[in-house]
Amino acid sequence: MNKLVTLHVWRVPPAALPRALWRMALDRQRLRRTRGVSFAKLLGTGRDLRFGPTDADPTRWAAVVAWNDATEADRFDDSPVGRAWGAIATARCRLALRPVSSRGAWAGRSPFDVDADERREHDGPVLALTRARLRLPQATAFWRAIPTVAATLPAAPGLLTAFGVGEAPLGWQGTVSVWQGATDLRGFAYGRSEHRAAITATPIQRWYAEELFARFTVLHVDGDRDVLGWNGKDDRR
Repeated sequence: MNKLVTLHVWRVPPAALPRALWRMALDRQRLRRTRGVSFAKLLGTGRDLRFGPTDADPTRWAAVVAWNDATEADRFDDSPVGRAWGAIATARCRLALRPVSSRGAWAGRSPFDVDADERREHDGPVLALTRARLRLPQATAFWRAIPTVAATLPAAPGLLTAFGVGEAPLGWQGTVSVWQGATDLRGFAYGRSEHRAAITATPIQRWYAEELFARFTVLHVDGDRDVLGWNGKDDRR
């Protein structure tokens, strides 16, 4: 069972882009083979609050890692993958997360185990992670629907940060968003007509060949929050 999930985000200088691309190719298997790791994905990211296929940010990269040993998670920066990315990064940030809910699949797996005790509401920041593999015939319609939803994000109460993530420029897409509390997340997901419309359209339009939605309690945020595009209005846990 996952004892901990971590999100690592690195900022690299433009001149280091070739090295970052090389790391993405080389480190996928190495990350999965890291001691204590039960599931891991290296990801590109989008520019803050922009989620289209042309909005990739080549200076920011990320990794989502599920651990079956929290002690090994604390040693990640000293692992071969952690050291390699640290060597090219100008700034980094790490979020320690506890899964609260997870439905769907990622690469055919349900990667985040949830304890029954963790399903109850918690005070403090929460992180929502979405990930989907698009059906190519429906991809154009999906990308046309995204700007309407994204335009409502900047004014969403309780939003601390949001950015796109993906395993490839096209076809695999996702989002990371952090909220002051679960009430704020639910308010955006179900209180905004634009987002409700997208949720309703998903099974009708059959946009996704595979999808996952997971929510986490944010235990700690360590490092440079500017890497995340953090707005600074939280309890600094």
